[in-house]
Amino acid sequence: MGHPNLTDERLEKFKHKISKTQFDVCVVLENVHDKHNIGAVCRSCDAVGVRTLYILDTDPRLLNNQRRAGIASSTGVVKWLDIRHFTDLEACVKDIRANYDKIVGTHLSHESASLYDINFSEKLALVFGNEHMGITEELIAHCDANYIIPQFGMVQSLNISVACAVSLYELCRQRIKEQKYELTFDESNEVHTQTLERFIQVQLSPKPSNYKD
Repeated sequence: MGHPNLTDERLEKFKHKISKTQFDVCVVLENVHDKHNIGAVCRSCDAVGVRTLYILDTDPRLLNNQRRAGIASSTGVVKWLDIRHFTDLEACVKDIRANYDKIVGTHLSHESASLYDINFSEKLALVFGNEHMGITEELIAHCDANYIIPQFGMVQSLNISVACAVSLYELCRQRIKEQKYELTFDESNEVHTQTLERFIQVQLSPKPSNYKD
């Protein structure tokens, strides 16, 4: 598959990145206020090949805020991700359930497992709550499992973006071991070819004056 407006090297880079993408995993951010935290999560997702990010805003302070849906979608790493913005919890969960087998939250409870006991090879949605209150009770009720990240300091708390990065790299470690990053680009795989077309469209789209890649 060639393209008259892209070099062969660029196309091969796209194919290589797509072949490493973990299409059966997504990250869900619920009511995360700080756009810098969201940006850091986007970079962590991209780094481990997770392309789908749900941003769920049910907090009234976040509704009707136009920056939420895109989070500077025309710049940086965000443009390579599939960001799905919801303001209704039930609609968001319905969409997640249609695409993933389990919803797993980072939430402390008596039933919470250790991060290292979670099987990250499954078709998962990883949920992270906001900076102050964590995941809401309403969303916890939809989770199939909860886990905690082991900590041994005086303060049992990690920044949301750090917690997400730690979780994603444990996922990455497990999936490397299972050779889930050893696939090659498949021209007959509709998901691969559709993602390639999207990458090409992003690459060829006009860049804003403040563009940074």
